[in-house]
Amino acid sequence: MRVLIPTPLRSYTGGEATVIAKGATLGELASDLDRKYPGLRFRIIDEQGSIRPHIRFFVNRVPTRNLASAVSETDEVMIVGALSGG
Repeated sequence: MRVLIPTPLRSYTGGEATVIAKGATLGELASDLDRKYPGLRFRIIDEQGSIRPHIRFFVNRVPTRNLASAVSETDEVMIVGALSGG
């Protein structure tokens, strides 16, 4: 499936804004991304296996916070990182 990568994480994908990954769930997708782009999973999933608080996933533009959410090869997944600052 197509995965849209936010600018702050593109250093892991060689600058690519869109990559292809596989998985039946968001969790499997994150693991596949990490196999292809080492270190990426740790930036979006914490040590307890939860989505980091500043990260949002959208599957076909619908937000989800559940790594068990089903995805299919025709889906588009967008990873979004919250911005902060002053």
